[in-house]
Amino acid sequence: MSTNASKGKRVFAGLSGGVDSALACALLVEQGYDVTAVYMRNWSRDLPGFKCAWADDLADAERVAVTLGIDLEVWDCEAEYKATVVDYLVDAYARGYTPNPDVMCNQTVKFGTFAERAFAAGADFVATGHYARVAPAAEKGTGDKPAAERPVRLLRAADEHKDQTYFLWRVGADVLARTLFPVGNVPSKAEVRRMCAERGLGVEAKPDSDGICFVGPVGIRTFLLDTLDSRAGDIVEWETGRVLGHHDGAFLFTVGQRKGLDLGGGPARYVVSTDVRKNVVYVTADHQSPALFCSELSLEDARWIGGSAPAAGEYLVRTRHTGPLTPVRVEPDPDGRTAHLTFAEPQRRVAPGQSAVIYDGLTCLGGGIVSKS
Repeated sequence: MSTNASKGKRVFAGLSGGVDSALACALLVEQGYDVTAVYMRNWSRDLPGFKCAWADDLADAERVAVTLGIDLEVWDCEAEYKATVVDYLVDAYARGYTPNPDVMCNQTVKFGTFAERAFAAGADFVATGHYARVAPAAEKGTGDKPAAERPVRLLRAADEHKDQTYFLWRVGADVLARTLFPVGNVPSKAEVRRMCAERGLGVEAKPDSDGICFVGPVGIRTFLLDTLDSRAGDIVEWETGRVLGHHDGAFLFTVGQRKGLDLGGGPARYVVSTDVRKNVVYVTADHQSPALFCSELSLEDARWIGGSAPAAGEYLVRTRHTGPLTPVRVEPDPDGRTAHLTFAEPQRRVAPGQSAVIYDGLTCLGGGIVSKS
């Protein structure tokens, strides 16, 4: 159903060929927006053993656009994606970090390159199929401003299990104020699929995308060994310093990892830490070892959606997409670019390079990159 607020407003909507973006476009059309769909070609390169599925996804996007009677444009974002996502990932692993490429993709490509080009082309709003919501911030003196200029809050989605605000913490409030998330209020993925089928969009049975899109089923280990030089090194028992085996590069491992150590028989072992300079991987057989837990986190490269860091106090933190919301004390440094987090109870250690995202109730405040745990 269209409204006066939406009627005729121009929206450029990302259409990947998947279920969520398809329904997002359909809902926007039904609400009366003037919708132009955009397929972002972020990656088209094949890897040994993996043919990139971008052409199949584009074909699905084209069929959805035809069904909805909207134009579809194909924008080549591959150069930006390689520079800010792929190269970022490779560099982070080489330094011993475990990065989250989806976080960077949202900041630099989907809400960077795509949003900038859309607004330059005359869009009033951009839209995606992310599970998230945007709501006006409760600030005095802003009610008479145009909607796109009012302060906003980023809220968790109605479907808590699918919520994707964890990946959006680096997107600025200026872009969020001009962003629509049409599926953010849909209560479940099953309902999204049902709504797609009801509208005849033809993608309701398409599986969810999983893992790193440019790596595919090849896996991150194979991708890194194809990109970085392998370096033989030791796998060392944390408690005793005894060499248990060997590896092809400390950059291939992350905190808490169990699979891929290839130590033969004996008990399962878990990665405690890596030293990429010395090229050593430290492991323990004790799943409850204190070395696998932490009571504090240090964050760097912090970003705050409201523009400034929140006051020191008690909040919630999520350290992986599907992880629990955990109570934590947050103490931002005066410049707001770093922060110190303290847990009341020890938590499983978080790999350096991962995102720690801070919430105040339903509101995503921002976050930072874990530098130490």
